[in-house]
Amino acid sequence: MQSSKPRVIKDFEKLDPTTQEQIKLAFPFGFHDKLIHFTDREGKRVTALPFETDEKYYLVRMTREEARAIVEDDEDYDEDGMLKESVKDDYEDKYGDLNHMADYLSDGEDDDDDGDDDY
Repeated sequence: MQSSKPRVIKDFEKLDPTTQEQIKLAFPFGFHDKLIHFTDREGKRVTALPFETDEKYYLVRMTREEARAIVEDDEDYDEDGMLKESVKDDYEDKYGDLNHMADYLSDGEDDDDDGDDDY
């Protein structure tokens, strides 16, 4: 994380649709297992999804249960909680050339989530 970027703490549903789509593309298998914990200014422990763009570092507030519900309720994901291939293709066309998406897209290639070890 670059310290010069502003940190934005926001709920998923309050993010603009473009940022939501980029998060879905970055985490095509859902994001409940990508959450981190931090202590906010009021001393409360918060769970959030870290997501970095070229301009900002987001901490998207959500619990594990909320993260699962977002995926379950979103028509972009299939019944197994995976981003639909057609949606993924559309989002890759829209956002694949963005610098910050390159890291997410290359990280996701090995995350086939089939339960087999790739050693």
